[in-house]
Amino acid sequence: MTKKNKNQFYPSALTITGCDSGGGSGIAADLRTFNAFGVFGTCAVTAAAAQNPAAVRRTDRLEADSVTAQIDAVAEKIAVDFCKTGMLFSSGIIEAVAAAVEKYRFTLVCDPVMVTSGNSKVLKSDAVETLVDKLLPLAAWITPGIAEAEVLAGVRISSPDDMFEAAKILSERFSASVLLKGGTADDNMSVDIVARSGKLFTLTAPALQLPQFTAHGADDTLSAALTAMLALDMPWKQAVCGSRAFVYGSLEQCVELGRNLQGMYPPTEDFSQLVKLTPVNSQ
Repeated sequence: MTKKNKNQFYPSALTITGCDSGGGSGIAADLRTFNAFGVFGTCAVTAAAAQNPAAVRRTDRLEADSVTAQIDAVAEKIAVDFCKTGMLFSSGIIEAVAAAVEKYRFTLVCDPVMVTSGNSKVLKSDAVETLVDKLLPLAAWITPGIAEAEVLAGVRISSPDDMFEAAKILSERFSASVLLKGGTADDNMSVDIVARSGKLFTLTAPALQLPQFTAHGADDTLSAALTAMLALDMPWKQAVCGSRAFVYGSLEQCVELGRNLQGMYPPTEDFSQLVKLTPVNSQ
């Protein structure tokens, strides 16, 4: 990737999320992804999770003022324009992050993480309201999974039509672009939904049959890749398709991490030709 021209600074991005000790998700996944795109990665840790791809053993939350201090330290010296959020854990942390986004005028990609891939709850119930009221209205992009979209949009998602409805509701409610991650296969295709400026799109890629736990960190990787490509001043369609292709490649070219355990890793090939962004006619 090439440097962006603005001020001749090397492109950088900030991730605000938890630390996965197993390296598959959270800070590790985000920084690995930023680096793969040639974006200098910075971070603010919200919580330390003792985990591996199969289970979360323990989570220790940092105080909100610690998160603020980390963000302030980064912004004091590094020209960060783009940031992404993941696991924020509590109302206090969400409020602190929202204040920082406003203060530094970050372009925000918000991955509203509520549960892990193993269905462990990582966002307290009282924090959902704070997320809706304080942070999501500041987002340029929101990248929920099905579970998060159901909570935030207030609809039950059991079909592609439900996904369209939820994405449209969220885009209109928060005046943001939405990438709703489907994670389901239809005719051997994985289908996501994009809602932007009143228009709907399907985002498709070939479905992969993978061993258990291989896709751990896929959601984090997608939002991090989107953030990195936006930080490189790429048009939004290219950024959306490129981030989805990066996730596909990271899964297709996964690496062996242990006995019967594979993990995502940045691909050595470009898989963009396999990803299609298609407008939906009936909107």
